[in-house]
Amino acid sequence: MQVDTKLETLSERRALLGAVAVARQRVRAPEFEHRVTAWSRARGSPAGVLAGNSMVALQSNDVTLLQADMALQAYLQGVTSSLRYNEGDHLACLLSLRDPHVENIAESDSIGRLIQKSLRSPWDELVECHVRCVQCAANENFLRAFEEQQALIQSHVMFSSSSLRPTGQAQVLVKILQTQKEENWCLPLMYTACLEIRLLGIKADRQAKLRMKSYKPGELLEKSAESVMNCFRVCASDNRAATKDSKRVGMLHLVNQLFKIYYRVNTLHLCKPLIRAIDNTPFKDEFALSQQVTYRYFVGRKAVFDNDLKEANEYLSFAFNRCHPEARGNIRQILIYLIPVKMLLGYQPSAELLRKHELTKFAPICEAVRKGNVHRFQEELDSNEAYFYGLGVYLILERLRMVLYRNLFKRVYHILGTHQIPIEAFLTVLQLQNVEDIDLEETQCILANLVYQGKIKGYISLQHSKLVVSKQNAFPKLSTII
Repeated sequence: MQVDTKLETLSERRALLGAVAVARQRVRAPEFEHRVTAWSRARGSPAGVLAGNSMVALQSNDVTLLQADMALQAYLQGVTSSLRYNEGDHLACLLSLRDPHVENIAESDSIGRLIQKSLRSPWDELVECHVRCVQCAANENFLRAFEEQQALIQSHVMFSSSSLRPTGQAQVLVKILQTQKEENWCLPLMYTACLEIRLLGIKADRQAKLRMKSYKPGELLEKSAESVMNCFRVCASDNRAATKDSKRVGMLHLVNQLFKIYYRVNTLHLCKPLIRAIDNTPFKDEFALSQQVTYRYFVGRKAVFDNDLKEANEYLSFAFNRCHPEARGNIRQILIYLIPVKMLLGYQPSAELLRKHELTKFAPICEAVRKGNVHRFQEELDSNEAYFYGLGVYLILERLRMVLYRNLFKRVYHILGTHQIPIEAFLTVLQLQNVEDIDLEETQCILANLVYQGKIKGYISLQHSKLVVSKQNAFPKLSTII
């Protein structure tokens, strides 16, 4: 390789630096250093070799540029290799914002030239979007990083400082998925891209709140959901390939990403069609167990909000029993909803379970419900209101009030030992527990609700002001009446 000493322009200088990086891989270190030193001397730059790492000491700016370009070239070689051998998992790592490579490629400014030279369309566009996204994220410009990640998946949306108006579009990953008819090796890449768009959406949403006066909170997260949904449609419509090669096996992963967004922006009604799509999938039990656990957790949570205790118990119990034992945070999150559901069904968590998963603030609530202690129950709810609201279960715990009344009235029934109980007896007990604004009519209303819900077998005789209960199983198990 002969060094041309007549290069003057910056572009020519940078082009030579790129050639230097390639040449270094082809020749022995001493010969490489000799050649670059000759060029450096001819240019009037300080020449020499840095001790320890054999890097030629050109001008400091040149060294930085050379290092950045060499890192980008090494990165592109990894991408090329992954594409050649259809290594979806490795390619997914190379297009993740949480992989170590992001620290090495954040400085290069030769993106377009090097990428277009190394990769064919449409992969060059996809990788260029990723590299630009990395650079924007490194500079904490999450709005622009979100834009680039959106371009990587499907739609390229430009933002102004005061509004969010789409000014252009580009299709990359979705186009790639659509062209791969009988193969699904790209699914890991799709998983990573959709995860990153959700995480970037959260950061961009926070940044937009600070920078844009007219910004509607959650708008960017909704846009990230649109990008994920575009991938979901491609997977759901893939009916041509065999199951092992079908993109439909990636549906559950995308549904879980959408669930996380919908719960965050409080649009749970959008979950219904996704649940229906998974339920109608013939191989729904063949999805990865980790994804099944996540799916069951979110569907179980929705069932809690819909007051469908049977489904909530089934799905949350599955998630709890199948969750990896080392995923302590996930187990705790499942228990936050499973414990109130179990209590509504008449089951009590053990003190050891609550202690192990740092949920001991549930213990006084559990004890109050078990004993029918209305005053203690209200006291614990009031004193820990912020805590339970933060967990998202305050209103669910409020539903335990009827279970508490049922347990209290059952104790009255056993004490009196008769199936005809004066309503005055229930009123007296409630007054002793300092229940606010309680009177005979309110007591009758509570009893009527318990009878209607099946928690008490019997009827109210208004003429005699008595509750008449069944002589057999007057207070059936709560788990039998869902």
